[in-house]
Amino acid sequence: MAVYKEEKTNTWRVIYRYTDWKGERKQSQKRGFATKREALAWEREQESKATADLDMTFESFVALYTADMQSRLKENTWGTKEHIIRTKLLPYFSRRKMAEIQSKEIIAWQNEMINFRDESGNPYSPVYLKTLHNQLSAIFNHAVKYYNLKTNPAAKVGNMGKARGREMLFWTKEEYQQFSDVRMDKPLSYYAFEMLYWCGIREGELLALTPADFDFERGTVSISKSYQRLKGRDVITDPKTPKSNRVIKMPNFLCEEMQDFIKSLYGAEPTDRISAPGDGQGRKGNGAEAYQNTRPAAQPHFPVD
Repeated sequence: MAVYKEEKTNTWRVIYRYTDWKGERKQSQKRGFATKREALAWEREQESKATADLDMTFESFVALYTADMQSRLKENTWGTKEHIIRTKLLPYFSRRKMAEIQSKEIIAWQNEMINFRDESGNPYSPVYLKTLHNQLSAIFNHAVKYYNLKTNPAAKVGNMGKARGREMLFWTKEEYQQFSDVRMDKPLSYYAFEMLYWCGIREGELLALTPADFDFERGTVSISKSYQRLKGRDVITDPKTPKSNRVIKMPNFLCEEMQDFIKSLYGAEPTDRISAPGDGQGRKGNGAEAYQNTRPAAQPHFPVD
């Protein structure tokens, strides 16, 4: 690597060479450093990353972790991780060197998270606290497993929070039927909750359903995908887990209801989502939003008889 001053802009530039994963030599550069000291500091960080030297900062290691893991995870899963890293981890550890972060710093961070209160005075939930710690520990585990960090200081301290949240509340059949009676004048909402209750599917699985997923002769619906709205885009992914790919037997009355509902969708193609069917002119509806706006404030979990 080399550091040069650019007289025209009165800033500093770093030119660096590295060997990529294919073993090929590459050259790149970074401009705009206000001082030589800043340029040299950045140069040292790049050298640490290139040699996987855990003398690098936590922030620099996060860049390696991102490069290693992002393409292996679902977009929504990575989005959750990235948000936690950016808002809950980097503000505390970004400038600390990976090899120098000790258990006492992890304890101090945990106490910050435990003592946090939002504008309404509410703390983070125990389940969320556990999620935060798990993400921090995952980064250190990655460093231990692949980059020869000696120990995971987060694992040494132990977790915070707890794995299970509040007790789940379930509607009885009678309670659900009372609810569904008042939804009958809103077809999209009514049929959505019918599928949720009687088939026990997840919301994302519901919103990904297409006419092609239904086999009315056999009375089944195939669950093979999930819908999410990410950064203003409709995203279809695999279900939450491999075992979530399944074929569900529907009650006869539900088969009739869904068959009638799908027939009523003007312009719906076999591959259109039934929560957002076409209008016959290539335009898509906004069924997902319409359904989501009808959810009860405290939506219960639906048991399957």
